[in-house]
Amino acid sequence: MQTESPDWLRWQKALAVEAERGFVDLVGKQYRFSEFLSLSFGKPPAGLSLEERRRWQEMAANFASYPQMTLAERQDLVAATRMYIHKTFVQAKKEPEDKEPYIPKPKLARTTPIVQSKPAEVYQRIAPTLDQQLAKLPEVGIRRGGYLERLGLYSVRDVLFYYPRDHIDYARQVNIRELQAGETVTIVGRVHRCNCFSSPRNNKLTILELILKDSTGSIKINRFFAGNRYANRGWQEQQKRRYPTDATIAASGLVKENKYGVTLEDPELEILASPGDTIDSLTIGRVVPVYALTEGVSADMVRQAVIAALPCVKQIKDPLPAALRKHYDLAKLTDAIANIHFPPDSDTLAIARHRLVFDEFFYLQLGLLQRQYKAKQIQTSAVLAPTGQLIEKFYNLLPFTLTGAQSRVINDILTDLQKPAPMNRLVQGDVGSGKTVVAVVAILAAIQSGYQAALMAPTEVLAEQHYRKLVGWFNMLHLPVELLTGSTKAAKRRQIHAQLETGELPLLVGTHALIQDPVNFQKLGLVVIDEQHRFGVGQRARLQQKGDAPHVLTMTATPIPRTLALTLHGDLDVSQVDELPPGRQKIHTTVLTAKERSNAYDLISREVAQGRQAYIVLPLVEESEKLDVRAAVEEHQRLQESIFPQFQVGLLHGRMSSADKDAALTQFRDNQMQVIVSTTVIEVGVDVPNATVMLIENAERFGLSQLHQLRGRVGRGAAQSYCLLMSSSKTETAVQRLKVLEQSQDGFFISEMDMRFRGPGEVLGTRQSGLPDLTLASLVEDREVLELAREAAEKAMAKDPTLSRWSLILKELEYRYQRLMGGTILT
Repeated sequence: MQTESPDWLRWQKALAVEAERGFVDLVGKQYRFSEFLSLSFGKPPAGLSLEERRRWQEMAANFASYPQMTLAERQDLVAATRMYIHKTFVQAKKEPEDKEPYIPKPKLARTTPIVQSKPAEVYQRIAPTLDQQLAKLPEVGIRRGGYLERLGLYSVRDVLFYYPRDHIDYARQVNIRELQAGETVTIVGRVHRCNCFSSPRNNKLTILELILKDSTGSIKINRFFAGNRYANRGWQEQQKRRYPTDATIAASGLVKENKYGVTLEDPELEILASPGDTIDSLTIGRVVPVYALTEGVSADMVRQAVIAALPCVKQIKDPLPAALRKHYDLAKLTDAIANIHFPPDSDTLAIARHRLVFDEFFYLQLGLLQRQYKAKQIQTSAVLAPTGQLIEKFYNLLPFTLTGAQSRVINDILTDLQKPAPMNRLVQGDVGSGKTVVAVVAILAAIQSGYQAALMAPTEVLAEQHYRKLVGWFNMLHLPVELLTGSTKAAKRRQIHAQLETGELPLLVGTHALIQDPVNFQKLGLVVIDEQHRFGVGQRARLQQKGDAPHVLTMTATPIPRTLALTLHGDLDVSQVDELPPGRQKIHTTVLTAKERSNAYDLISREVAQGRQAYIVLPLVEESEKLDVRAAVEEHQRLQESIFPQFQVGLLHGRMSSADKDAALTQFRDNQMQVIVSTTVIEVGVDVPNATVMLIENAERFGLSQLHQLRGRVGRGAAQSYCLLMSSSKTETAVQRLKVLEQSQDGFFISEMDMRFRGPGEVLGTRQSGLPDLTLASLVEDREVLELAREAAEKAMAKDPTLSRWSLILKELEYRYQRLMGGTILT
């Protein structure tokens, strides 16, 4: 498309910032985000075809309607627009297919040749292969090769696929007068003065001071050298001779402003023969790759190894067919690898990164879909009856009507249970959406078909909560159910083991105790795992191995953003209970400062005076768990004696014995205590409909998803409920995060925002989360690329689920998928 070039870089930046801030229609200096994009697309450049002009008008209209759109509609529009701009303006700048990728010239390392009788020139003439050892490259040598092995880099192939973790763009050359603080730039000027001296305050710190001039102005820049070797007077004089007056210097760095004016922070320097001379440096005047390093391995050492290996990039075969690359506008793999290391400009870098991010997501999704396909080839699971007297009796016992969402999800599950292939379904639902009822129907389907079921929860509190609820229903259905946790007495444990083996016990509820070896089911047909992301992959697998390919139903009350769900659970069928029972009121949420603490205590007093109850939650910081428990004890004593002497104030924390925790919760449920001071042990599973106030101290220490979970402990009855977020932090980010809770009750929106603020690993809150080890891709920034990769993987599986027609893709998948998931995903 030949058109005048619109300011698409500003559009991309606006779209990126809008996505980062949660699609809130940001207000800029002149316009709102939606107004800016609507006006921009309302002025199509000259030279567009009629169809393209219509496309621009349609997009202008879409952004005009942006304020009225739902969150999902806004996300889709922003993602589609970013992709359109990428294809239209960035992808259009791609180099021709037959053009060789840019490869910097290698510089020979000063090392002794490996074979003394052969000079280094001989090695240069012998073209290295992808599997050749790095140490045998003359530019690397044995000594440097040994250092590079510390990074896991042994071969040419290893270093080519060792992508930079970041890039610094020094490609833009500007005049000294044009320097703006915060930019990374390159300047070329003449040396007006050079000085090199030891710091008067620290004789181990040497300062190289240069004043450079060009036709527009002058600038003083400093470089700092720490160590005795630089304090040597001879070394300092050598530096002065290196940068004589009137020598032409190229300098690259980040522009900083101080009280003396602008300067370059820790600049890279190169001496040029003349002002118009070519800059040959690996770091000056170009987009510079930044690699993850380790002790003894310098950045230049890695860069030199990459440059030495880059000529071999032509030997890499691209596994993706040309038709697929063309359909998704992907660069050739050889070009992408060359340009991710040493791109000539930032546009080329964006094209290269897009291809390599697509690859990471594509092979991950292909592996998950293959795993799902192989699981469904198993035909040994129990075929369970979807209807029967037990399920009918249970429906009649319920004092409420199921929501439409509950009925839909139950139908999904019962359809799965009628097949001999094992069900592997994830049920997501916000707090209070009624997931337990859904799970009970699945459990009853197993029991009425003559099979046993197991329900595993991550904590004793949650397991006991499930057990208490199930006992009430199962007693009326004349069915036995038992609880097995780490606190279960030995005699009771032996009795449970015996009843499981004989088949007398149809349902066992418990914690990790369920996966211990003595637990043997006679005929396990269904496994239910609650808050499954809190268990490791191995733990979940061990419970499944207690039966012969049992059906698996996993549940979570922690809404997971779609990008995380696709990455973690791309091999599962997903159902959402996205409808709350009727009558639930919105929880009134307020962020308070320490000065407003008395308002919080007044609200608690008023609610308790009306017969209600309240939670006061203290943060649990892993680094100092004992200190936190002591703080909880002290806070409990202070509240009981000084703030609420007229009420009964209880205490609950994770270091209490199971019996003491159970006793405290029972007293709170029975309204024998009106206020309970607790740590996050009450985050999930505690159900006290009479509790209407949740006060969370130091709320800035919690993630948004965790705060939303805690808030879900109130609002479970008919009365108006309140959540008070007490924060001592005044930072803008902390305030913005907590305001999200004030504005929204939607768990999926809150989890999306939580991931943007804290990243996916923190949102999941556990090292056992099973997050893949992605090198370039970001689950926050690359949402649209993930969606495209998933689509491509689904199309490939639809054509050939065995992938036998694409041998290169299959080979690459076997290597990448194992590496991405550390092998654990294949359990």
